[in-house]
Amino acid sequence: MKTRSDMQGYDIFDLGGFEFNACVHNVKKGAFSSKQATKTGTTICGVIYSNGVVLGADTRSTNGETVADKNCEKIHYIAPNIYCCGAGTAADTEAVTGMVSSALFLHRKSTLRESRVVSAQSILKSHLFKYQGHVGAALVLGGFDIHGPQLFTIFPHGSSDCLPYATMGSGSLAAMSIFESDYKDHMSEDEAKLLVARSIRAGIFNDLGSGSNIDLCVLSRAGTKYFRNFEIPQERAYTRAEGYTFENGTTSLNKRNFQTATSTTAESENAL
Repeated sequence: MKTRSDMQGYDIFDLGGFEFNACVHNVKKGAFSSKQATKTGTTICGVIYSNGVVLGADTRSTNGETVADKNCEKIHYIAPNIYCCGAGTAADTEAVTGMVSSALFLHRKSTLRESRVVSAQSILKSHLFKYQGHVGAALVLGGFDIHGPQLFTIFPHGSSDCLPYATMGSGSLAAMSIFESDYKDHMSEDEAKLLVARSIRAGIFNDLGSGSNIDLCVLSRAGTKYFRNFEIPQERAYTRAEGYTFENGTTSLNKRNFQTATSTTAESENAL
């Protein structure tokens, strides 16, 4: 067995195996520390039924541990016959779906034909793969075209699946448990809507990042139906009718400096 003194004349890369000397540096105070990934919260899902696709999403938007928006829209418009649920970074999901929506709009005007669901899927997965996961968009894409109802999941790194039912987001495991126990082939529209609503409800009550209301979108040969706030499972039990009043001085005032627009204009004229 070689000791450290025997290795002095060797190039470190000629010794073979792994080199762990950097760990001594990393444990020192103020040394390298990796940043923690931002935690996101969402439950989105979709299911294919006999004549179309039903997409569903919760409406809670979070900023760290704070609820930023109680009733945001997570089902994004792609084309008249294609919609997309987004999980992950809100700005990324809106920007990516908006980009694809614009591209398909120009394609429809150029070819004078209906957009294909697989076209949206190809553009989305190519864009996400190019950025190697740095665009934080996890998507459930659904639509109805000449090939019938179609449902895709697209992951942030660019991989995709084509499945009869799918879930994404931090509440996806709770939602998937509902699908795996109650899904059946050739469901009616009402059965599919209730199944998606139940799966989103499971995510809302079992995932802290998901909450508020349930949005649904039904895409079929007959057209598209968007159900905003289809269910409100977390409605407030009590609302104070008269509101809240606070006495003067409740919040301390550190500085009083009010300046109106007219006084600012007068000061600038006097300076001239």
